[in-house]
Parts: sequence; structure tokens; C-alpha cells
Amino acid sequence: MRSLAEPSAAGPAPLPGLALGTAPCRLVVEGHALQVLACMQRPRLVLLGGLLAAEECDALVEQARPGLARSETVDLGSGDSRVDGARTSEGMFFTRGQTPLIDRIERRIAALLGWPLERGEGLQVLRYRPGAEYRPHHDFFDPAQPGSAPILARGGQRVATVVIYLAEPAAGGATTFPDAGLAIAPVKGNAVFFAYDAPQPSTRTLHGGAPVLAGEKWVATKWLRERRFD
Repeated sequence: MRSLAEPSAAGPAPLPGLALGTAPCRLVVEGHALQVLACMQRPRLVLLGGLLAAEECDALVEQARPGLARSETVDLGSGDSRVDGARTSEGMFFTRGQTPLIDRIERRIAALLGWPLERGEGLQVLRYRPGAEYRPHHDFFDPAQPGSAPILARGGQRVATVVIYLAEPAAGGATTFPDAGLAIAPVKGNAVFFAYDAPQPSTRTLHGGAPVLAGEKWVATKWLRERRFD
């Protein structure tokens, strides 16, 4: 498989991605070993095993816990953030490289995906209690919406997402991709990476977090941009 980060002969803009030309099942990135569990071409998606070690997951949860607040979504009509009934988790953002742990995780992701560190947003950590969910949505910004202009001016369009599972719920909480008929179990330490070459539904990257039925689900999300994000 051609790396998702490499342009084809037709010359489309490069995307973040893994170099899977020899279909490796195990990778070592920044001294950390992980597995490639599954991959798809449409959506451009790779399921990774052990992107974070268990102790890294636990430490990240504890670093995030004091800053949790009700999650918000971006209103593309105005460009402002607001509470939305479609998203009922609690969350917080770290700045890029805010702690040694955050810096290590971000460098691992950058090396894995061949994407410059400075083109990543700060890591977001979310907690989903029983009943909490995030209804299906796209992560890219619709350029036709008036509120998108100031967002896109700061680093350009989002081009990829990494969702890392930090704690498993007792039941529920899968990451779903309705257009692909795919559901991914939230296994601690694993991650799902997906890229989108255009802000269009045709990328089949519509996704959501199914309701947690028991226990708590914790995830960390990393969004990657076209250009430097400050």
C-alpha cells in the first residue's frame, strides 16, 4: 500500500499517513513498539494497537482530569464554540508540548504519520460517562460556512484525526463510521487514524462516539492541519 502521506502520480496534496508499502504488522516509532491491526482505503483509516502504553494512558487521564468541563462544538455560522446536545462528553485541551508526556505523545504521532509537529492542534482529552455520546459528524470545516474563514486562517483545513483510547468503558462507546459500516471498540492504548483529502462527505469519514452504556470512556484526540497551527 502506498503511504497516505505520499502524493500519487496525479499529484494530489499529500496527507498524513503511515508508510505501509510492505504491509508491516509491527512498527517501532521513537523507540515505542506498536501494531497495525487493520487498514482501509476509503475511508483512509488505520487501526493501531498499543499507540500508548497503559501507564501513559493512566498518566494522561490524571493530567487532564482537573481541567475537564462540558465539551463544546464549533458553530460554523459564527466561528464560536458552544455547548451542543449532539456532544455530551466532558473535555479539555492541552497546548502543544505542554508537559513532557504530551510532548512525547505528539512527537510519536508526528513521526508515525510523517507530519510536522507544528501542524498539529493541541491534544484534546474527553471523558464519556454512561449515556454520553458524540453523534456522527465530520472533523473538517465546511469552507462554505461563514464561521469557517477565521478557523481556516489559523493553520488551514484539518486533514486527519487520531483518536486514542485511554480507558475502556464496561459497555458501549464504540467509534462508528456509518458510511463505511464500521465500528471500532475502544480498547485502552489503541488508536484509530483517519485522513480526509477534501472537506467532503465522499471521504466517508463521517464518524461518531456511540453512547457509553456502563463505566467511563476516556479518549485523546489529535487533529492535524494543512499548515502550521499556532
